[in-house]
Amino acid sequence: MDPAVRLVVDPGFTLAALAFLFGGAALGAVSGLVPGLHANNFALLLAGIAPSIQADPLLLGVAMLAAGVVHTFLDIVPALALGVPDAAMAVAALPGHRLVLAGRGREALRLSAVGSAVAVGLAVPLAVPVTWAMVRAYPTIRAHLPFVLAGVVAILLVTESSRRAAVAGGMAFLASGMLGLATLDLDPAAPLGSGGMLVPLFTGLFGAPVLVEALGGNGVPPQADARITMRPRSLGTTAGAGSFAGALVGYLPGVSAAIASVLALPAVPTADADRGFIVSTSGANTANTVFALFALVSLGTPRTGVMVALDRIEVPFALPVLLVATATGAVVGFTLVLLVGDVYLRVVGTADYTRVSLGVLAALVCLSGLFAGPIGVAVFLVSTLLGLVPPRLGARRVHLMGVLILPLGLST
Repeated sequence: MDPAVRLVVDPGFTLAALAFLFGGAALGAVSGLVPGLHANNFALLLAGIAPSIQADPLLLGVAMLAAGVVHTFLDIVPALALGVPDAAMAVAALPGHRLVLAGRGREALRLSAVGSAVAVGLAVPLAVPVTWAMVRAYPTIRAHLPFVLAGVVAILLVTESSRRAAVAGGMAFLASGMLGLATLDLDPAAPLGSGGMLVPLFTGLFGAPVLVEALGGNGVPPQADARITMRPRSLGTTAGAGSFAGALVGYLPGVSAAIASVLALPAVPTADADRGFIVSTSGANTANTVFALFALVSLGTPRTGVMVALDRIEVPFALPVLLVATATGAVVGFTLVLLVGDVYLRVVGTADYTRVSLGVLAALVCLSGLFAGPIGVAVFLVSTLLGLVPPRLGARRVHLMGVLILPLGLST
């Protein structure tokens, strides 16, 4: 029986799907609210233990997808409260901090939630024509992939704030690329082998460095009302630009939501730049999940950690069911931002940053060991040191995506 039909006519399957969906949403909430973690970690963890779970792979796919979507809504919260974004939200950190310091952190949370929600609303109908076009264009793109990736890298460099930052970004790209070339093909013995070297590399490059940087945080000042002051037209246009940027990179290998966030920046209105940064970045981050799903279904190529996990456990491509999980995850994520965000700003923003950061760093070391063994821990430490460098030279950390882009470009 078709899974979409079964979802409607089989009460047992429907209840199981809802249980897995909300279980995945809970995992996405944890990863979104705990700095340094990502839904990819939980998705790969589920992929690793999938053989021991007596459940339809489609149900596991629903949980993974819901976790990924909810995470993209909530990852702005620790970015504002602790200054600890994940890779995809790093572009929004400084503008968000300026709003928090001005007492507009609650507004910033709602701007992010609206940006993500609008992006999902636009991404689902856009995905059909965009996928149709990409399926036809992909053979050409694939044949010239090194040039396409070189163009993406060039855009990242020329959009830096200064020549010095661009040079530093280029050095970070090359250094991370060399790290990727040296480690991505390793097959370490580990308790959970499903994640391979991706977990220590990405948690080291993008998660741990900002935890280290948060050790000296000054907390969150009192926040004013939650009223959104950005003009509705600018808000919609900026969220749409984020969704479009998510579409551009959703089908390209090695190009992440963090890069989509950078591509959306030219659409940010100069009159309200900080708010526009948050809206466009959140929109690109969430839309990328939707388009990556369509890329997996149409091209058979996973573009994110969640999609890699879906592919590894061979989740059936029951697109209606997966889209329902995506839409429901978006509703849950939007609601949680409103329910949890303000409390998080008030409570966690006054916590002992040193203890919080050290505790999460210890958890990331353990995750690296679980997924990649002692070699993974060593790679995590090296990646963390490298991840600390770009901001100190005035460059964006997104250039560290060279860890995937350079090996991919040289292998095609």
